Amino acid sequence: MKNPYEQDGPLLFGRVLDGKGGGRPVDWAEAKTWQPGGADEVLWLHLCRNEDGVQAWLEQTLGISEPTAELLVSDETRPRAFREANTLVATLRGINFNPGAEPEDMVSLQLWSDGRRLITLRRHPLQTPRDVLKRIDRGTGPNDAGATITLLAEFMIARMNQSIVDMNEHIDALEADDPEEDAEEMLKRISIIRRNCLSLKRHMSPQHEALERISREAPPWFEDHDRREIAESIDRLRRYLDDIDISKESALVIQDDLRARSLSSNEQATYMLTIVAGIFLPLGFITGLMGINVGGMPGIEDGDAFWIVVAVCLGIMALQLILFWRWKWL
Repeated sequence: MKNPYEQDGPLLFGRVLDGKGGGRPVDWAEAKTWQPGGADEVLWLHLCRNEDGVQAWLEQTLGISEPTAELLVSDETRPRAFREANTLVATLRGINFNPGAEPEDMVSLQLWSDGRRLITLRRHPLQTPRDVLKRIDRGTGPNDAGATITLLAEFMIARMNQSIVDMNEHIDALEADDPEEDAEEMLKRISIIRRNCLSLKRHMSPQHEALERISREAPPWFEDHDRREIAESIDRLRRYLDDIDISKESALVIQDDLRARSLSSNEQATYMLTIVAGIFLPLGFITGLMGINVGGMPGIEDGDAFWIVVAVCLGIMALQLILFWRWKWL
């Protein structure tokens, strides 16, 4: 018996929604020729967009225009959404939880729907569609294409929360650490947190705009309750973006505090070195003056050579004081 989760050509999985929260599996052969068998049936296909023949199938079977089909299979993954006649086209992004990936490495999900068919496409594994699929297989999933799209958006945004919580935990740990132990390591960890925050903000801000466009411009089959659900997801995403800003500012405060501590420590060391230099500089001058060899200098016969050197030193010091005063160094 074939595993229902096993990839079938470009098809990762397919379901025909029954309008009651459930759905039956379909294979790639049936999906290519599927026609609605009832008023409530909706076909959802989740495809691997980099498989051969996907773009041709989108254009020839579904009648999608060439530019839109190219967008659906391209690696241009900036979040966006637009209405094309009675269809909705969108690109959304989710957190990358694949092994070896960083949270800021986002995974894109392209989607197209005319209300009776919903096509989602991805290049790298994304957990969100599988989460929705599990609900459908339990009979508690979405009823139609609009509800499936809103649930996909909701799950993708909800997964951001874990990354934000993890960052806040790291920040709390940094605040509790003693900066005297390893300030360099703390600064490195703070830089990683700030970089993650900036990356998440850069990727998720356009998603906020894409969801708003879905809410405003979706075709009539995208019902009012779907728009309300999208509005809730938009509000949640806005809160998460605010949390990212707070995390970034908190990391910046800790970083500034560490740098201020380091600067203060350096200034204290410089101050101590200045005191030591101030103590030994006159002593060094006196010992140097007393140890000079004045043999052969003019006036050595009269014994005035030493005082000539002292007078020259005093003259140089007076000239330096005058120059320092004119240059406003004093």
